[in-house]
Formats: sequence, C-alpha cells, structure tokens
Amino acid sequence: MPDFHKLSAKEVLSRLGVSEGGLSTQEAQERLKKYGLNRIRKKKKVHPIVIFIDQFKSPMVWILLLAMAVSLIVSEYIDFYVIGAIVVINAVLGFAQEYRAERAIEALKKMTSLKATVLRGGREVRIDSELVVPGDIILLETGDKVPADARIIELMNLQTQEASLTGESTPVKKTSEPVEGDVAVADRKNMVFAGTIVTKGHARAVVVATGMNSEIGKIAGMIQEAKTEPTPLQVRLKKLSVLMGVAVVFIAIVMFIARFWLFDEPLTQTLLMAIALAVAAIPEGLPAVVTVGFSMGVQRLARKRALVRHLPSVETLGACTVICSDKTGTMTHNEMTVRKLYVNESVVQVSGVGYSPEGSFSQRPERFRMLLVIGALNNNSKVRKEGDRWVVIGDPTEAALIVSARKAGLDIERLHKSHLRVGEVEFTSERKRMTTIHEVDGKKVAYTKGAPEVVLKLCNRILVNGRVRRLTSKDRNEILEMNDEFARNALRVLGFAYKEADGKGDVEKNMVWVGLQAMIDPPRAEVKAAVEKCKTAGIKVVMITGDYIETAKAIARDIGLSGRAITGVELESIDNLEEYVDDIAIYARTNPEHKLRIVNALKKKGHIVAMTGDGVNDAPAIKRADLGVAMGITGTDVAKEASEMVLADDNFATIVSAVEEGRRIYDNIRKYFAYLVGCNIGEVFLLVIAMMLGLPLPLIAIQILWINLATDGLPALALGVDPASPNIMRRPPRRPGENIFEGMVHYVFVFPLILAISAIWLFDHYLPFGIDQARTVAFTSVVFFELFAAISCRSLEEPVFKVGVLRNKWLLLAVAVSLGLQVLILSVPFFEGVFRVTSLSLAQWMFAAAAAFVGFVYLELHKLIAR
Repeated sequence: MPDFHKLSAKEVLSRLGVSEGGLSTQEAQERLKKYGLNRIRKKKKVHPIVIFIDQFKSPMVWILLLAMAVSLIVSEYIDFYVIGAIVVINAVLGFAQEYRAERAIEALKKMTSLKATVLRGGREVRIDSELVVPGDIILLETGDKVPADARIIELMNLQTQEASLTGESTPVKKTSEPVEGDVAVADRKNMVFAGTIVTKGHARAVVVATGMNSEIGKIAGMIQEAKTEPTPLQVRLKKLSVLMGVAVVFIAIVMFIARFWLFDEPLTQTLLMAIALAVAAIPEGLPAVVTVGFSMGVQRLARKRALVRHLPSVETLGACTVICSDKTGTMTHNEMTVRKLYVNESVVQVSGVGYSPEGSFSQRPERFRMLLVIGALNNNSKVRKEGDRWVVIGDPTEAALIVSARKAGLDIERLHKSHLRVGEVEFTSERKRMTTIHEVDGKKVAYTKGAPEVVLKLCNRILVNGRVRRLTSKDRNEILEMNDEFARNALRVLGFAYKEADGKGDVEKNMVWVGLQAMIDPPRAEVKAAVEKCKTAGIKVVMITGDYIETAKAIARDIGLSGRAITGVELESIDNLEEYVDDIAIYARTNPEHKLRIVNALKKKGHIVAMTGDGVNDAPAIKRADLGVAMGITGTDVAKEASEMVLADDNFATIVSAVEEGRRIYDNIRKYFAYLVGCNIGEVFLLVIAMMLGLPLPLIAIQILWINLATDGLPALALGVDPASPNIMRRPPRRPGENIFEGMVHYVFVFPLILAISAIWLFDHYLPFGIDQARTVAFTSVVFFELFAAISCRSLEEPVFKVGVLRNKWLLLAVAVSLGLQVLILSVPFFEGVFRVTSLSLAQWMFAAAAAFVGFVYLELHKLIAR
C-alpha cells in the first residue's frame, strides 16, 4: 500500500480511483466484495466444552487416570470411584473459574453499532461503519469516531484524540498538506485513523484502509499471531508431573519385578502394590488445591476490581521483575488538569485531578476571577457528569479550563447566560489564538486565549490585583520566563487577555493581559506510592508512551520514577537493546513495534514482564509479555482481548496489589507443595522400605487415598488462604528459574525419611498382633505426622511459634476436622470394613502421636538453627 501521507490530496484521489463526489453505490458494493467488511476479525471464541477438556491436559491428571484404569482392572472399585471423583472435581473447579472470568471480560465490552457519513454519488448518506470501503469520502464532525484510516482532503480546525492508538495525551492538530519522509503514525498529521475521536472542527477525507488493513487492524493481527507462553508455575508443574510420572513408573516396574518374580507373589496382589505406589507418589489433592488456591486469589483480586482471565496468571504477577506501563490513561488520568496559574505577578498552585471540580487554589480565587472567567467563556467544550464519571464533549484542554473555573465556585451555565456570546474569531494553527465576544451589562467584551507569546504581543496593559496598568518590558520578560519555566516541566500553557470592544478597530489589539493557565495530564494520586512499593519489592517500573519525552520525564519525576529516558527514534538506532534495557526507565514517542521490541529485550535478559495499558497501541506488547493487563473502563476491546487480566477500575495501583497477591499465592503454593509432596514422598519411602525388607504393605491404596485427601486436603486448602508475610513486598522477586522446592530439603527428604522409618518401626512392632492392627497404628501415625507437618508449614523459613499458629484459624479448624475424621473411621464399624482398620487404645493413639511429634520437633529445630 502506498504511503498516502506523502501524496497530495489530488494524487490520493487519483490512486484510489475516486472523484470528490465519492463512489457510486455500485462501485461501493464492488469494493465491499473485494476488500470485505470494515471490521476487525475476532478470534473464534473458545467453546465451554474445550475449556472443560483443557482441564485434563495436566500430566498429573494423566497419572491419576492411569491409576483409575489399573484399579478397574483389578476390581478395586472404591479406589476407582474416589480417584475419578478427584479428577472431575478438579476439572469442574478450573472450568468454572475460567468460564466465569471470560464472561466478566465480555460484559466489559461496548456493544454499540457505529455509523459513518459518506458521499455516495455526490450525496451524503448515513451507513453502518462496517460498510465503509477504500475510496469512500467520509465527512467528519466534532464528536465523531473515525470509521477507517483516511487521508484528509479538506478541513477546518480539525483535531483528533489519538491516545488509544499512539499514546499522545493531547488532541492532534491536523493538516491537508503532504507530510514528507517516513514518519511514525503519530506524526502523520494529514491522516485520521480508525477508532480515534474528532475533538474539534470538521473535515472531508478519503478512506485508504479498512478492517485488518487499518492501523488498528494491523495491531489486532499482530496480537492474533503472537504465541501465548505458559506461566512459570505451569512450566514447573509440568516438569514436576513428568518427573513424578517417570519415578512412579520406574519404581512400580522395579517393585513389580521384585515382588512378582523374586517373592513369587500373585499378580493381583502385585498390581495392588503398584496402585498403592502410584497413589502414594501422586499428591491427588494437589491439582484441586492449586486450582482452589488460584480461585480464591482470583476472587480476592476481583473484590479489588481486577479480573483474571486464566487462573495461573496470578502466579506470574507474583514472579514479575518488571512492570511496563503505558503513561496515558494508566499512570495518568488521560484528563487534562490545570496545575498552575501565573497571575497578579505570582504563581498559584491548583489541587485536584481530572475533570472532577473538587480542588482548591493556594490563593483566594477572588483575586484572579477574571482569568478563570475568560477560560470558561472562551470555550466550545462541555464537561458533564454521567453516573460516577465526568465526561468531556470537545477538547480536553478547554475542558480543563472549565474545571479550573468550577473549582473557584463559578457556575458555568449562569456565566454563559450573563455573558452572552455575540461573536467569535476562531482558532487556527496560523493565528494560534481564539477570541470570543460577549455582551456584559450592555457592553461588549472580547476574551482571548492562545499561545502566551502570541497573546502577549496583542497586549499593552496588564491586570494586577484588580487594577489595570501599563504593560512594561519587565512584565513581558517575567511572563515569558514563567511560560518557559512551565513548559520545561511539560505543562501546556495558555495565555489570557480581554478588552472592551467598542466597535472601533481590531478587537484583538491593545488588550489587557490577565495571566497564564498551565495544565498537564496528571499522574493518578495512588501511582507514586505504587511505584515506591515496587522499588521496595525489587520490581523495575518502565514507562512506555507515545507522548513527547519532556512530558514523559515530567510525569516520571512526579511519580518518583528514575532512569534513562530515550525516544523511539533513539531506540531504533540501538542494535542490542537487551544490553541497555536495565538502565532505561522511560521510552517516549514509541509505536507498537517499539513496545514489542522492549518487552522482547527484557525477556532476553531473563525478566518476567508484566505489561499494563489501555490503548490499541499497547495490545501487541500486552500479548507478548508474560502477563498482560488491560484497563476495563478506558481500555479498548483489542487490549482486553490481548490481556490476561483486566483492571475494572483502571487503577495502576491495583497492579501492585495484584503483585502482592501473586507473591502471597506463590508463597502459599510453596507451603502446600512442601506439605503435600513431602508427605507423599514419606508414603513412598514407607512402601519402598517395606518392600525391600520383604514386609507386607504397611498401608493399602484406600488408606493412602484417605490420607492424601481427607487428612491432607483440608489443611492444604487452609494453607492456601494463609495470610501474607509482613515483609512480602520488602524482598526482591524470586529468580525466574528458581526451583519451587528450593530450600526445602528438610521438608521433602529428611522429614519423609523420619516418617517412613517411624511408621515402619511401629508397623513391625505391632505386626505380631495382626496385619490390620499393625496397619492401623502405622496409618494413624502417618496421619499425625502429616497434621504436624501442616502446622509447621505455616512458614517454611520461620519457626511456627514466631509467625503465630493462631493467625490462620482455618488451618486449626482443618487439623481438628481431619483428626476428627480419623477418629470416626477407627470408631465406626462400617468404616472399619471399608478401610480395613481396627479400633485403637488410648495408649496406641498416644504412641502414634508421640512418634509423629519427633518429626515436628525436627522441622522446627531446623528452621530455628537455619535462621
């Protein structure tokens, strides 16, 4: 496709084969067949059945399915049904959470049908925007959403808001003249782009690209081509499942050969041993506990207005080392706000953010009422409240002036009635000013606003503290110096003046200078604290924006973000970006390809990258990042489709809460991994040692299933809701490649060995009293071992008495219920038959508990000594 921005309007029309009267109806229909509907192709939605089937793709689930099959072959139906129930429950939990999240995301999308005004055969017609084709002449007015990419033919004071596409926070002034050179999308001033908004003026433009060929379509295509990568925990779980699978198969084969060939045991009994080993090696409750742990974390985040689309994504947040964030609308409000005035020879600070009229001045507003009145009256925009939000109709810069007047208590509607507008000299890019004429108390008054240096040249007097005097060269120098000072801080500055219009001469000559109003799209109040929290947590925050570098640096200073700042042009000159990314904190004037390159460079350096944003321009990087986060209110559908998580309140600080929640979830995953895997290894050690010694099985499959589910399941779930450690956001992120079992040797090797040796000793000691009696004592001892382990796992680093056992009431309840269930199956005759157990005396109960307490003492002493 040719670079239409380089061509004149006539050349563009010629290339597209269209006259200024537009396409004929027949030609439009033919082009619609050729180019297709003007819409973004959406990826096919995942069917609920597919989401459900995906829950069975874990290797750990496959091993359980294999154990089910063997149980069925040897007619152990209880084992078959119990394992089957575990698999189904886990799948239902995962499906319910992911399906609910997708429905919530869908609810955020706007379902409006856009219209477009086009010329067809020289007549204006209103059509669905989907029917717009290349070559159509479109007519644009203030407030319109641009239906397709188009080259401007003619215009009048046209400005468009392109923040969602380019990241530039202020409206872009357009031209119809050719733009030379290979310039970025943000600098193609003679083009309008699909999805952007006309904030001022009107224009005619010829459509050059629709649907997937438009700039927004190209970005959508990049997203759909991007590959979704698994989260760090998914990678570890898969490795763990494969390792367990290989270990189970190897041990089962070795033991099968040993017992079947060497000890000449019956085939059925040998297969039962193999099932017992498989059941012992696999923590059956782990998939369900992981799913429930994620689900509860997702629900907590939902209460904080963050919607997670896929469960494991929360864990990725906990691992992230870099948060890349768009500036406009994410770190800032995307709402221009007056921050400073220069009036009466002094600077006035203005508080408040956004379009809400809440705020105040550092001086009494009565002293500079005229400055605010001019800003409110020399104005073609409106700010109104819709629900909980303030909505702007028109130019955001003019909206900021209305809001600053309202902060002083001015009634804008009453002001317009008492200062009736009777004339206007409109703004143009050449004049750089706008003047409105009003009738006030029977007199006509001209109010002017514009570029300070331009308006200042029109003035020969100045208003200071209510008195008009001659404007001196010293006054002029001070005003210009203050204008430069504001501009250096990335503030957009306007000058204001007035004059009584007596009908003689030029209304814009010999005016009275009043003052300056300086504004910026300000950072959100909570962002500074969030950035500081990230620093403390060892997380690098990176600002990526399409805005100007000075504006980006000013916002960075306000929020406490430090580091090197570069532009997209500088970025393109860097070959090995990964060598420099750790030093760069601000990227300005970027396009979507730059953002992708930044994310890729960070990932090459081994970072876990979270990318936040709301615009179309953010979407490819959101998709490529380890975890993409879109804004729910201001976010485009393209950004939401690309994301793993959506912030329903558009609050950047929620990201930090999500990081904290992610860390807490991962900490708790480590706790129940240490607990469940350690206990299961202990059960495997117990069976293997018994087989090596030629002893009967100390535990049968149904007993192991009971331990792994009833005994282990509830405490593991309780560990999943364990409160966050007080220092969770005062420590660096874990290393990306860190093993989930790092520092757990005492939990997953030594403690299991103590469990196995103790249970074997008890089993052998009571074997003369009968196999069921011996198994019952060993069985109960293992239950005690694992309940003590659950209490110890409240912290993997600190002794349990230091972190406080009572802080997790759910864990105490889970331990009590699990112990109660053990008493139940040893006391009720029906269960004695099912589990092949006998009742125990109080001495035997105490003996089993005392043996297990040895393991608990070891764990706590190890942590105390390690500290």
